[in-house]
Amino acid sequence: MSHSLGLLFPGQGAQDVGMGRDFAERSPAAAALFRRADEVLDLPLSKLCFEGPMEELTATDIAQPAIYTCSLAALAAFAEASDEEILPACAAGLSLGEYTALAAAGAVSFEDGLRLVRLRGAAMQEASEAKPSGMASVMGLDREGLDQVCAQLAEESGTILQVANLNSPGQIVVSGENAALDLLESKGKELGIRRVRRLAVAGAFHSEVMRPASECLAEALADTPFETPRCPVWQNATAQAATAPAILKQHLIAQLCAPVLWEESFRNMAAANPGLGFLEPAPGKVLAALARKIVPDAVVHGLPTADDIDALLPVLGS
Repeated sequence: MSHSLGLLFPGQGAQDVGMGRDFAERSPAAAALFRRADEVLDLPLSKLCFEGPMEELTATDIAQPAIYTCSLAALAAFAEASDEEILPACAAGLSLGEYTALAAAGAVSFEDGLRLVRLRGAAMQEASEAKPSGMASVMGLDREGLDQVCAQLAEESGTILQVANLNSPGQIVVSGENAALDLLESKGKELGIRRVRRLAVAGAFHSEVMRPASECLAEALADTPFETPRCPVWQNATAQAATAPAILKQHLIAQLCAPVLWEESFRNMAAANPGLGFLEPAPGKVLAALARKIVPDAVVHGLPTADDIDALLPVLGS
């Protein structure tokens, strides 16, 4: 396997009933990861991935370890089919996917990463329930203008509202408590916003609503061994690459309450690795679509199903 390959891992929202089943049926390596996940978490994660129901699979504390496991199982199936270990030139992931990237790069073991994302999901769910909140995509304002609107409405409502995701040009997501989001919807047009669309998520991820989850995660990370990864990992909170374990942990903690700088991260990563091709393992293919908007000439190979392995092997080398 060529080393000139970047890895991109999806975040929460990519889950779908049936995900990973085809990889597990085709690949002993993928099946072993699903079995190991069931053992480590002491819950039927593989059954939830393969059979659902969707309501359970979508719960934050299930979706995060499920997507993490599915992505690494897809990567394991691809590596097994190519008869070589994949040694990436760089790696990144969207929100939750940053943990998958760290595991793929060897910074954290599969088991420790799995425990972290399970705890992260549970802590985020708890923080969401403590402060009724959500997220909304916003069109019509740039980052600076939206920061000002969020500050104004947060002060007016006495609640939290802030920019949460900058995924691609023109795609900005805000997070906040429900009172502030209601104001955003009712006053949006007069503030220069074309459209506000509430998202089907459990709470205000990547905002100060998640501060209790961030503190919980910080304690878990302090007890989790990290190694220097085999390649740079680009982090959501800074849009920069890091390899030092202490820095990687610090930015994972910051990530829960800070905006996800995915657009800037991918642009910087592509600029630092000119001509590099990228691979997006299952589930889904959201990041490939975002990549085309961020860097139009970027080449991102999707691996949403096990059938894609045969098409990719000749392209990426075996």
